[in-house]
Amino acid sequence: MSVKPSGKNDNPSVILQRVGEITIEDRPVPKLVDPHYVKIEIKYTGICGSDAHYYETGCCGSFEVTSPMVLGHESSGVIVEVGSKVKTLKVGDQVACEPGIPSRYSYEYKSGDYNLCPEMAFAATPPYDGTLCRYYLLPEDFCVKLPSNVSLEEGALVEPLSVGVHAGRLANIVFGDTLVVFGAGPVGLLTAGAGYAFGATKVIIIDIVQEKLDFAVKNKLATHSYNSKGKSFDEIKAFVVETLGGKLPTVGIDCTGNKFCIANTIKLLAKKGRYVQVGMGAATLDGFPIAYVAENEILVTGGFRYSVDNYKTSVELIASGKINVKPLITDRFTFEESIKAYQYFKEGKSIKIMISGPE
Repeated sequence: MSVKPSGKNDNPSVILQRVGEITIEDRPVPKLVDPHYVKIEIKYTGICGSDAHYYETGCCGSFEVTSPMVLGHESSGVIVEVGSKVKTLKVGDQVACEPGIPSRYSYEYKSGDYNLCPEMAFAATPPYDGTLCRYYLLPEDFCVKLPSNVSLEEGALVEPLSVGVHAGRLANIVFGDTLVVFGAGPVGLLTAGAGYAFGATKVIIIDIVQEKLDFAVKNKLATHSYNSKGKSFDEIKAFVVETLGGKLPTVGIDCTGNKFCIANTIKLLAKKGRYVQVGMGAATLDGFPIAYVAENEILVTGGFRYSVDNYKTSVELIASGKINVKPLITDRFTFEESIKAYQYFKEGKSIKIMISGPE
């Protein structure tokens, strides 16, 4: 369904003032200066764990909030204005918004690894404002047009799906691989789903919340699940080996950042296994199974956000029906209820909270 721009000339924004304090204020409507940019009227924004970290602690990884910041980076919207040199988008187009703009002059950008650009301006990452507002500016090539069969709500979920797509690409998942994923939060679920879509014949997702594990299998994001609450590594391994017909997984991805999950994921891998670290945890790690990595030639790599064409691939996965992201949205709030939405997120009862508007 096509959504028309509202034509309003104010810019209400959800602002993190300091730890534990969010307000809704009117900010200036941004003006197009760069002819390659577009102005987007934001329609939907999902709450991400990083947003919650900033809200609860003021920090996420090495980033720290030191001044008021607009929240949000999982967004979709409608184009309301285009720069004079924009060629691929027009007013009225519905798009998924890739929220990180690299420096066009960095080596990382020129080498194709723009997600690692040291000058990255990423939405809702200090000191840059996020997308939880009415109007937001992006370069046209950081907007992916949504096909007619992909809704704007689904478009807002392209961001977390792109994290999973990037992890799957880093692990070089192909048909015949077997995959184990620790963590059944939104990113873990979508990482498992991306691995399945890429050809992993069996995907095992492991967590301690049974409802999320059931959700993963029911919605075909994983083929098998295991509740590891109170279980030893040997018990987890026994389940995995039995599920895979006596073998160990070829690929492992941790989406928790928890040191025990990290160690368990690695120790579950077959020789020459590929491991990707997606979850953000402590800056340093005790208990890393370095001997197992060395003796089994495990390939270990980090995964940071997303990179070239991950957004386009994610939209294609949704449009083709290979991944159904709709069921992940368990709770919906209006823009005016944003403060309530962040408070509800802390209760841990949702999979993905979606904020609509502002209207």
